[in-house]
Amino acid sequence: MFRICKTIELESGHLLSKHPGSCQFPHGHTRSVELVFVADSLDSHDMVLDFKAIKEMMGAFLQRFDHALCMNTQDPHFEQFRSIYGERIIPFEQQDPTSEAMAYTVFRFAAEALSKAARGIGTSYPVRDCVRLERVRVWETSSSWAEYAE
Repeated sequence: MFRICKTIELESGHLLSKHPGSCQFPHGHTRSVELVFVADSLDSHDMVLDFKAIKEMMGAFLQRFDHALCMNTQDPHFEQFRSIYGERIIPFEQQDPTSEAMAYTVFRFAAEALSKAARGIGTSYPVRDCVRLERVRVWETSSSWAEYAE
């Protein structure tokens, strides 16, 4: 099996409403988001898929998180933050925007984007339908990450 990884870095904030400590307050992280794709064979260009295809599939979605604040929609201040900062507030429906929740959210989007790309939607680079998304890892700090895989 062949495996590739594309890492995209972004600055994002969150606050964890359910957290008993200081993480309940708004704070930011320099995050690295790793997307790992696999295939049993290489394409006619000797690749699993082109890294540029991943950037096209994921770039706009992940840029939404850059310099934005992720919040639980159940946070008592969610609506106030949303009215002030608009789309710079990223809602996490009834859950805290932990790195685990972010990894799951990115995985779901990437899996759908990969499926569309295999049908020729969303990227100008060819994507074979045999390419699979293996996992998404979100680094919160240089020593802490969360991962989601199916």
